[in-house]
Amino acid sequence: MMRFVLSSLLLIIQSLATNAQTRLNIPLKKELDSLQILDQKYRQALIANMRGKGDSLAIVYRIKKEDLNDYLWKLQGELDSLNTFRVEEIINKYGYPGISLVGKPTNEVAFYIIQHSRVIDKYLPVLREAAESNELRFELYAIMLDRSLMFQDKEQVYGTQGSGIDVKNTKTGIWENLTFIWPIKDPLAVNERRKAAGFTQTVEEGAKNLGIKYKVFTLEEIIKLRNEVLQADKN
Repeated sequence: MMRFVLSSLLLIIQSLATNAQTRLNIPLKKELDSLQILDQKYRQALIANMRGKGDSLAIVYRIKKEDLNDYLWKLQGELDSLNTFRVEEIINKYGYPGISLVGKPTNEVAFYIIQHSRVIDKYLPVLREAAESNELRFELYAIMLDRSLMFQDKEQVYGTQGSGIDVKNTKTGIWENLTFIWPIKDPLAVNERRKAAGFTQTVEEGAKNLGIKYKVFTLEEIIKLRNEVLQADKN
């Protein structure tokens, strides 16, 4: 009798698991997976160009090496616009396409497409709701929040965003690119906030992954530096 009960329970569990899988919107999942491929199509080539493979890429695309970066960004920008339009349609119809609708890791595709768009602020509340409902990893919402704040010239919260400014070396007179982690609100407590949000790395480790040596800058310092560079360009 006990074996029969256990067997019955096993069948019920398997049935529930199967039903959960069949509730996924498979056509939508496949479409989002295809959009993810488009989202990365030319970004991979851009990374390869940064790593010194521009000569071979210029041959492939039949374009001058010095024009390659702008050319690739133009192509990717066109794809990004199409991807954003489609993701907006999906969100308007279904809400954020999270785990319960398309499963993992497809539930992150819409995030990346919006992250590469000009409609971040419009969908930031949607991302927050998805994160708080466990439809999306909270740290992804945190990343988008930081990007939104940086674009508004405000302090970020979790220290996920890096930036750069071309500055003139006062000793050599040569223009150099200064990369830095965008200013953080209450930087002394940032690692506590990161841990609470689900990040496994400290802000220092995250900066290193971006190729940036972590240093605390205030918002006033960065804006002043940027204004000085703009003024130098005018002169």
